[in-house]
Amino acid sequence: MDPLQTSIEYLKGVGPNRAQLFREELQINTFQDLLHFFPNRYIDRSTFYSVAKLPQTPTEIQLKGKIISLTTVAQKRGKRLVAKFQDESGVLELVWFRGIQWIKSSLQLHQNYVIFGRINWYKGHPTMPHPELELEEDFQQGVKGLFYPVYPSTEKLINKGISQRLVQKLVASLLEKTLGQLGETLPQYTLQHLQLISKAEALKQIHFPASQSLLSRAQLRLKFEEFFYIQLQLILKNLQRKQKIKGHVFAEVGTNFLTFYNDQLPFRLTDAQKRVIKEIRFDLGSGRQMNRLLQGDVGSGKTIVALLCMLIAMDNGYQSTLVAPTEILAQQHFQSLQTLLENSSVQCALLTGSTPNKVRNELHEKLQSGALHILVGTHAVFEEKVKFHQLGLAVIDEQHRFGVAQRAKLWRKNDIPPHVLVMTATPIPRTLAMSIYGDLDSSVIDQLPPGRKAIKTLHRYDSNRLKVFAFLKSQIESGRQVYVVYPLINESEHMDYKDLMDGYESVSRSFPKPQFQISIVHGQMKSEDKAYEMDRFVRGETQLMVATTVIEVGVNIPNASVMVIESAERFGLSQLHQLRGRVGRGSDQSYCILMSSHKLSEDAKIRLKTMVDTNDGFEIAEVDLRLRGPGNLMGTQQSGVLQLKIADLVKDNKLLKYARDNALELLKKDSHLEAPEHQVLKRTLVRSKFHKNIWNFIS
Repeated sequence: MDPLQTSIEYLKGVGPNRAQLFREELQINTFQDLLHFFPNRYIDRSTFYSVAKLPQTPTEIQLKGKIISLTTVAQKRGKRLVAKFQDESGVLELVWFRGIQWIKSSLQLHQNYVIFGRINWYKGHPTMPHPELELEEDFQQGVKGLFYPVYPSTEKLINKGISQRLVQKLVASLLEKTLGQLGETLPQYTLQHLQLISKAEALKQIHFPASQSLLSRAQLRLKFEEFFYIQLQLILKNLQRKQKIKGHVFAEVGTNFLTFYNDQLPFRLTDAQKRVIKEIRFDLGSGRQMNRLLQGDVGSGKTIVALLCMLIAMDNGYQSTLVAPTEILAQQHFQSLQTLLENSSVQCALLTGSTPNKVRNELHEKLQSGALHILVGTHAVFEEKVKFHQLGLAVIDEQHRFGVAQRAKLWRKNDIPPHVLVMTATPIPRTLAMSIYGDLDSSVIDQLPPGRKAIKTLHRYDSNRLKVFAFLKSQIESGRQVYVVYPLINESEHMDYKDLMDGYESVSRSFPKPQFQISIVHGQMKSEDKAYEMDRFVRGETQLMVATTVIEVGVNIPNASVMVIESAERFGLSQLHQLRGRVGRGSDQSYCILMSSHKLSEDAKIRLKTMVDTNDGFEIAEVDLRLRGPGNLMGTQQSGVLQLKIADLVKDNKLLKYARDNALELLKKDSHLEAPEHQVLKRTLVRSKFHKNIWNFIS
């Protein structure tokens, strides 16, 4: 057994009880986990303050002195322990509110201590709540170094006496015990080429750096390694899938594709669309299963690309499915395809949770017989009873909204899995795409169709509402339609944002019947009621649609030229961009008006300014990544690969690209990692199969 996989309870000073705490609070199970439990910051421990020269702001500091008295003081709830700490220049009050009995019994009066903690001021007097203390003699015998590592902790650990100093001692003890057992995990030529320090030295310096320079070198080594192994796994996964998983060969571009392309295409394709179709056609004819990510901003024409690919599948005797995360989006896709295929023999159907049983049974029969060529649907498509005659292509819209298990059900509907085209209208920053979809080939539609005018985005405060409503009336008088989007359905006592129903009443007063007609749509309505209201707006029977973010994706109404977003400061950048994409679909000038209160946080100001300044979804996504971080950006379904221990996708984006380029270059020369110098990579990757966290196997 690998000694680094030894349970943490067998480390001297831990034992079963502390081991349980480490497991529950910090997910530290083994020696390996503790070695890779990195400090989140460092304090210069060579500096000692005196009581007379304490900083006036709350700051973490270190002092030397003696405890001259201990007093237990009663208070409204329980007690507090107060100690007077004295050095040559004055007296400082130390305070504990928890663990009083244990602390009181462990402290020694009139002995030399080193204390560390955050200084606070109360009525002109300095205090230090819950300091860390160590007898000066023990401190001098402890780990030497300029920097004091500060590790992530929790209130429960602090209450149970697991202090920073204890963790530091445990890590130091473990390093001493295992440093000779730490093998190298990167090839020697990589270390030499990038001038990286060894793995053992990196771990030693990340915990107890001897200098700022060595700390920086340790961080660089460990960040590169973390990125490198993630990219190596993703690229290998892609290569192995292409080598092992055969795909249906779509050799022919036949009648269905050519007739539609030459006679029924409603507009000329952009150069970007043509380039993407060419990339996909190559995959479809290669004999290997396609797994391709198609990114395109709102309105860039991804649906027409998907349809042309589905027609290629049909020309080769295969069926296709287009799966969307919501009924509204699935219905919109279905209506778009029906319109585009109006004068063709292509059979297309819609399957959602609301599809009646009678229709569903007919649909199942046509699907199994092969009479149905394209199935558009929601999660309902994944059901086991939905069987295809010959499924050749699966188009997944907004993949991050589906779980892995759901997608796997689709792949098992054939002996040979279908080609997969993943579409997203949520532009993904390049660094994030490399880490989340790094195992997929990627295509980007980076042009809008000709004739589209850039949407003008304006930020207005609530005090400008009358002028905004006057502008809406002028647009409606010109024959245009308007969306008004609210963030909430019901009033919340914790938020002073306008809720939907209040907003509907306000809009109704300003746009009275019979001159104006208003639709209302939100997520709590029945599907048929939503469809009815949507249909009224599509047909132009209503001029305004008051809605929640249910209309974020999938609504395509060229005549709607204005999007008003109420309480815009409450929305994330990605959501604002998606909502804005509901307008600008016709040839008329369109507008997006962001309404907000005057009270805005710094992040909210940046979000609204970004929306006003640019229509570029990729630029917006980069700002969003900087503001929110990768986990919040993609949601929990995709977070596994993003649980980085030391690297940062935003700050270290250049290093990520460098690591990916290194992994690509290496695998071009040795795709099976057979070279002697690559055996270290092979061993590390084999261990990776048994552990979820990257650092559980990079030993």
